[in-house]
Amino acid sequence: MYGTKSKIDLAFEYQSQVAVLRPSIHSRRANLTVKFQDLYGFTVEGNVDDVNVLNEVREKVRQQGRVWWALEASKGANWYLHTTIGQSSALTSSLKFSALTNAITLKKLIRKGIPPVLRPKIWFSLSGAAKKKSTVPDSYYDDLTKAVDGKVTPATRQIDHDLPRTFPGHPWLDTPEGHAALRRVLVAYSFRDSDVGYCQGLNYVAALLLLVMKTEEDAFWMLAVLLENVLVNDCYTNNLSGCHVEQRVFKDLLAKKCPRIASHLESLEFDVSLVATEWFLCLFSKSLPSETTLRVWDVIFNEGAKVIFNVALAIFKMKEDELILTHHVGEVINILQTTTHHLFDPDDLLTVAFDKIGSMTTNTISKQRKKQEPEVMKELDQRIRRLNSLRTDDK
Repeated sequence: MYGTKSKIDLAFEYQSQVAVLRPSIHSRRANLTVKFQDLYGFTVEGNVDDVNVLNEVREKVRQQGRVWWALEASKGANWYLHTTIGQSSALTSSLKFSALTNAITLKKLIRKGIPPVLRPKIWFSLSGAAKKKSTVPDSYYDDLTKAVDGKVTPATRQIDHDLPRTFPGHPWLDTPEGHAALRRVLVAYSFRDSDVGYCQGLNYVAALLLLVMKTEEDAFWMLAVLLENVLVNDCYTNNLSGCHVEQRVFKDLLAKKCPRIASHLESLEFDVSLVATEWFLCLFSKSLPSETTLRVWDVIFNEGAKVIFNVALAIFKMKEDELILTHHVGEVINILQTTTHHLFDPDDLLTVAFDKIGSMTTNTISKQRKKQEPEVMKELDQRIRRLNSLRTDDK
């Protein structure tokens, strides 16, 4: 599916280019800017220090892969697909213990990163996409794409408008073949769920899913489980009510977890949604380097949407000392954008997200959402009333 370059081709290209770009003292002093492609075909631009980081990350990926293969040898093939603890009394205590042990091991492993070659299979199983797909006929996706082919809706028109703007310059996504595949996935889902239809931001999420999953059908089901089971309801509906709720919850959590930052940003009248809205709608795919984004997604598909809050808070936390010295909103935005674009080492981000931010349960997040929902819906209703009133006055 993946255009003219296979995953192996990209991997060798990535490795050979990084090897050529080993920095010298002179180039370091010159702060030389270099460009090359990462494992998923995205152009990476940074200085030689960034290349050093990417070299280290590449080695970590290899080491982590060896850990997974060793566990395959000791626990058996596909052991990570058998981590559910059943409720049946027929299960022996030893089997239940084995499943629990596997689940704990898997959680730790996933936070360290899933090897790229295993990502499609592990995501598809742990996210619930495989189970969701099993509830419909095997021909569901093909039948759906054929049924909606040629139909024009507001959603399809917006999708067509967004296709060329989705990761422009990518060697496969930004081609007629890539555009066609992404369009089929997005259009198919817009008809599957008319309440969501299509929302800007989903193009980036679906595009990255295509690169990882390799087939349109698997990317479609990953998108379905993400929107229907993993993320909060109404995040991508017309009024984005779910997204507005998430931003309120995030603001409260920032005040609790990073009080110095929250207090300073409030004094600047800085609205965190200026940067966080894109993070939540695109799941960091437009902000973080691809491998860092996918490491975040590894954890999201295993632990749920609460992880988005951990990661968003971590980005602020990592730059706390700089942020509290800012004097203007523009400075804040510049610091956060520069930080996210150069977070090439996923471990730096995820260590802060889970060790320094601390744990947040799904139940805690759910309570915060319920607390914020009434006020958000009230404000959205007032906005609609004002718009209707303006339209009436114009007539």
